[in-house]
Amino acid sequence: MSTFTRLIRFLAKDGSTYYGDAILPSGVTDIAKAAQARVIKGDIFGKHHVTDQIAEVRLLLAPLAREDVKTVRCLGLNYEQHAKESKMPLPKYPVLFYKPVTALAGPFDEIPVPTLAQEAKGLDYECELVAIIGKEARDVPEAEALNHVLGYAVGNDISHREWQLKRGGGQWALGKGFDGWAPFGPGVVASRLIKDPQALKISTKLNGNTVQDSSTRDMIFGVASMISFLSQGTTLLPGDVIFTGTPQGVGSGRSPPLWLKSGDVVEVSLEGIGSCTNKIAYTNSKPRL
Repeated sequence: MSTFTRLIRFLAKDGSTYYGDAILPSGVTDIAKAAQARVIKGDIFGKHHVTDQIAEVRLLLAPLAREDVKTVRCLGLNYEQHAKESKMPLPKYPVLFYKPVTALAGPFDEIPVPTLAQEAKGLDYECELVAIIGKEARDVPEAEALNHVLGYAVGNDISHREWQLKRGGGQWALGKGFDGWAPFGPGVVASRLIKDPQALKISTKLNGNTVQDSSTRDMIFGVASMISFLSQGTTLLPGDVIFTGTPQGVGSGRSPPLWLKSGDVVEVSLEGIGSCTNKIAYTNSKPRL
């Protein structure tokens, strides 16, 4: 499906933006450490090739350009221990919601918190494994589901619990869908390099302190299971991005709650892929009426 190993999208020191195959030092797996990449030419979801052109990385961007993303699907309550800390029953079926494409952001971008989300406390973090669909999938059996995955990244499903659970009219999208509230990256590791997506360490640090520390094996619905389910009667397209749920340790599950505030730095990490480090930044934007 792909010829790359670790896909990145980056601003190069020559001023151009490229897709590339990250070049990492021996023994390093964190794509965030990439300083060089081999430029990729062509359609990353179709015919493409990794060239011999090496470019210097100035800044890692969101690993997929906005025009290459079709949808952003997300699963809620998909880790057993997270469901328990939320005092919710384990779901019988995957709990699906969507984020707008404009929620996606890069691995080092600031997370903007608009005035609307500053009215009440409740800003929370959620580290997540992110799966990117690379091949069209419809009514796919679980045994074949992973064949449709281009690769994996790590993401942060930033959430505002007040808007998600109380002010959102019973649906979650408003409290999770603000601009820039789904940073992901730092790149996309080709699926063939991740032998078992259910055996990866996943964690979050808040201002350097570990607040989430788990494994993807705690998922209620594994990646293959959820892709099979989501494809039943609904076509998944190349460029669909799937946030797969978060483990225990979120701010809302603590007593007292641990809410994010302006200036906080959140780092989400996934074994074999790397880390996204984002700073919370309150904005002073006002509605344009």
